[in-house]
Amino acid sequence: GGSYQPSQGSDDDWDDDWDDSSTVADEPGALGSSYPDYEAAGGGPSGRYRLSTRSEPSLGSRGAGHPPGHPHPPGGGGAAKSSATVSRNLNRFSTFVKSGGEAFVLGEASGFVKDGDKLCVVLGPRGPEWQENPYPFQCSIEDPTKQTKFKGMKSYIAYKLVPSHTGQQVHRRYKHFDWLYGRLAEKFPVISVPHLPEKQATGRFEEDFISKRRKGLAWWMDHMCSHPVLAQCDAFQHFLTCPSTDEKAWKQGKRKAEKDEMVGANFFLTISVPTGPGASLDLQEVESQVDGFKAFTKKMDESALQLNHTANEFARKQVTGFKKEYQKVGHSFKCLSQAFELDQQAFSAGLNQAIAFTAEAYDAIGDLFADQPRQDLDPVMDLLALYQGHLANFPDIIHVQKGALTKVKESKRHVEEGKMELQKAEGIQERCNIISFATLAEINHFHKIRVRDFKSQMQHFLQQQILFFQKVTQKLEEALHKYDSV
Repeated sequence: GGSYQPSQGSDDDWDDDWDDSSTVADEPGALGSSYPDYEAAGGGPSGRYRLSTRSEPSLGSRGAGHPPGHPHPPGGGGAAKSSATVSRNLNRFSTFVKSGGEAFVLGEASGFVKDGDKLCVVLGPRGPEWQENPYPFQCSIEDPTKQTKFKGMKSYIAYKLVPSHTGQQVHRRYKHFDWLYGRLAEKFPVISVPHLPEKQATGRFEEDFISKRRKGLAWWMDHMCSHPVLAQCDAFQHFLTCPSTDEKAWKQGKRKAEKDEMVGANFFLTISVPTGPGASLDLQEVESQVDGFKAFTKKMDESALQLNHTANEFARKQVTGFKKEYQKVGHSFKCLSQAFELDQQAFSAGLNQAIAFTAEAYDAIGDLFADQPRQDLDPVMDLLALYQGHLANFPDIIHVQKGALTKVKESKRHVEEGKMELQKAEGIQERCNIISFATLAEINHFHKIRVRDFKSQMQHFLQQQILFFQKVTQKLEEALHKYDSV
């Protein structure tokens, strides 16, 4: 479940209709350990306000985290006598550091948060939850079509998307999904962005592959639309609503998403959490809940892997083994009926026909077995694949939360030893609280959609199994009735 790597592939490369090579990493001050204090510009858009977590110059700047030409906060040297610093992680490649979680907890994030960027966590009946999307919508993915460009020299598959809140269809290629996934995985360190179905370089225009990918993308889209934060994200809305024919508008929205300043440590500034009496979280309780969820995800991952393997093996047996065995039985009955036909007695003709019909019934049952997995087992495996992606995301999310808790414990120890002012330690705890609220809200959301998805998928599986056995029974009953008149 490491950090997102843009995937490479022959049909979905980056060579053609996007001429700008800029990514968010190229923008100065947008990523990494530098979080400049953005000063208010005159006449800026309304609805923006300055939000900074930068504390007194205590928290171990010592030259790190300041872009060239950006002054250190005043008094950086002398403050060390009266206050200790919470140490930085030695592993600068850890998710806690790369996500900006460390810089945020240490009070080094500052920036402007527009009203539209605010993400609210509320207290629900099951604890912290993301505030629901006031305008829920869905989006269907239909009619994958093969399209060409450069006078037929380049081919690709485009999918028709129809969001319910606009009703306007747009066409997107897999590389557009891939770009969006990369932006979101980078922007939301404590949200599980669903993984896309895998790329395929060879045989990518084969019907089965296209159909399977469309189903995978449909699950992906459902999880995106169901998430209160991801569904309302500007980049996602741009992806859903920008007309396919307006290349200029697409590029503008793409660049805007890539220059988003609310990533890394600044992302955590956008989260607003419940305040007031009864709203603060007990750190030990949070740690216990997160540890419980960690154990749960480990067990779920193991069982999903096992179920996937079992279902795959069972489907393989049905398509090859079961079909072959039933048709072998059918063939044997057919041989028997052919042997009986050598007897020219008129009264045995009905029996011969009934046995021949039984042979055909077993042959047909073999075909039913071969077709069945795509009705019931394949959808279960598609769902498991999606959830295995989510489960691969959670170790990093938990790591960010654990890193924040570690800093709180360290600051408390410094206060007890008289090395740190209580106010600074409280600031660290407050910022850790924000990460904890967001993490618990994400865990709650995961459980909510998990129950919804597995309920509907298991119902579908069993309904399809019942229909299957009804078809088998019907074939056998038809064969049985052929003997009534013998």
